[in-house]
Amino acid sequence: MKVIGFNFTKIDAEKIKENSEGLKLKIGTSIDISQIKEVKFKILKTKEHILGIDFSFNVKYEPDMAKVSLLGKLLVSLEPKLAKEVLNQWKDKKMPEDFKFFLFNVILKKSTLKALYIEEDLNLPLHMPMPSFKKENKESN
Repeated sequence: MKVIGFNFTKIDAEKIKENSEGLKLKIGTSIDISQIKEVKFKILKTKEHILGIDFSFNVKYEPDMAKVSLLGKLLVSLEPKLAKEVLNQWKDKKMPEDFKFFLFNVILKKSTLKALYIEEDLNLPLHMPMPSFKKENKESN
């Protein structure tokens, strides 16, 4: 499995209100696959099959504080046998487990980076913790 194309088609972010009441925020993320289809390229001469995947990645801040929504397309090159299996299972909106993990990890990696950038611009709490240094607690006995 190889990623041969990835792009965002829509980026939507909105800060609905400030958390001025100091409410405990619940931040949730979700990934949704809306379409998987075979894509034909006359220019590419390859034995592998290419699948086009439409996806959405969403970050929601509850209670109704903000949202970040990313829509995109992904092109993946697969062995013919696996491509056929993916397309057959997709008829029931399912995917082979290995393919699903691969796909979700690619989307998660690229979309998380974009969402973090947008969250920083909107001055929103980041949906995932960033690494930080902490002072070591040295207690003397």
